[in-house]
Amino acid sequence: MSANYLTNVEDLVKNIQTNNSDGFNSSNLELRVCSSEDCSMSVFGIGVNMNKTNGTMKTMAVRNLMEKLRNEKFRGTNRSSVLLSATLVGNSDSNITIKMFFPNEQPNANQHLCVFWHTEKGDWSKEGCVANVTDDNQTLCECNHLTSFSVLMARSANVSSPDLDIITYVGLGVSVFSLLIFLFVESLVWSAVTKTNLSHFRHTAVVNIAVFRLLADCSFLASAFPDRISDTWCFTFTVCKHLFYLAMFTWMLCLSVMLVHQLIFVFSPVRKRVFMYLSSIVGYLLPIALVGTSYVYYKYTEQEYYDRKTCWLKYDRLLEGSIHAFLLPVGTIVLSNLFSMVVVIVTLVKTSVPDSSKADDKETAKSILKVVVLLTPVFGVTWIIGFVILILDDTDPMHKVANYSFTILNSFQFYAALAQCFKIYILHPNLNSMYIKKNIERAGLVSDIELL
Repeated sequence: MSANYLTNVEDLVKNIQTNNSDGFNSSNLELRVCSSEDCSMSVFGIGVNMNKTNGTMKTMAVRNLMEKLRNEKFRGTNRSSVLLSATLVGNSDSNITIKMFFPNEQPNANQHLCVFWHTEKGDWSKEGCVANVTDDNQTLCECNHLTSFSVLMARSANVSSPDLDIITYVGLGVSVFSLLIFLFVESLVWSAVTKTNLSHFRHTAVVNIAVFRLLADCSFLASAFPDRISDTWCFTFTVCKHLFYLAMFTWMLCLSVMLVHQLIFVFSPVRKRVFMYLSSIVGYLLPIALVGTSYVYYKYTEQEYYDRKTCWLKYDRLLEGSIHAFLLPVGTIVLSNLFSMVVVIVTLVKTSVPDSSKADDKETAKSILKVVVLLTPVFGVTWIIGFVILILDDTDPMHKVANYSFTILNSFQFYAALAQCFKIYILHPNLNSMYIKKNIERAGLVSDIELL
């Protein structure tokens, strides 16, 4: 209906008999006419310029029509509020160029597309048009044909740089290496460090976190170059990353809830069977349900589940796009884990002696610092920076700082696991696979590993 309306209005404008001074103004429509060789005009704040040899140029701008036109090809983009239509009567020259200066209605957008309405396809197209952002924060559209034009804007969640890519890949490589060593050490000392229910809970959660982080990192590295893999593999790696990262966070939630429960209900410990049953539901079934539901939803609504250019979930705009099937549950878990970490710190402060000496206060401060350093990566608290990046404007200097901080902290966070393993072996050089079971508790290894 809207497309037919636009076509009829364009035909009507072409057939209007006007002179150079004629025009039309209303709240939703403006019409300007130019018969000179150098046509420069403005409609609804959009500057239009075209050099021609002869003929009459008619420029019409319409408000409140863009949202009613189909936009299947460029989903996730924000549309300009004004649609501009330019026609040239009495001129058969095929080599024409029209320049349009659209005000930037979305300052934080980093993608600008100049598009025209393709009547045959019934959708927008950018063929023959080039978009550039000017110094005065306008979108300059240059097109080699005349029809109905507008600007589509979007903010991509996947803005990258060579430096960030290098840091990411190096960090993930270190993370994979650290996780492999950590899991190897855990396999050696497992029977000795899981003799109590509490230690078994901790190590079960930490091992699951490490395993899913390892699988997610490997999937990330395998899809590092999307243009070199097929669509099937790109989709597969997207699902894997979505599932494994969610599973990692759900096990972080299990660990934090268990820790808080043990601190608050000291004399009411959770039974082993209950913990394994509930944590299996939260850690395994919940991520599968979230990924499956989100995929079915986007397939049923005929929306894109993943971005082929990045092999990751698609970001359209705030609260739109499949990426929110990851961000919303992760954000909820991170906030819960942050609360758990605060509870641990408060408990440490309360358990300190009121009339303690400065030395005791110093030890308490060290304990709090140790909790923050060790629990921050295990609870995924550093991912808060990722949410800050989505909020900040790309032109804000803090955006770049936050981007680098997020990349470095999350790429190298499991390096702490490797460092802790080295600490164990440095402090206990006589430990080896033959004597681990016999000497591990006497050497104090249990307390060291439980902090990972």
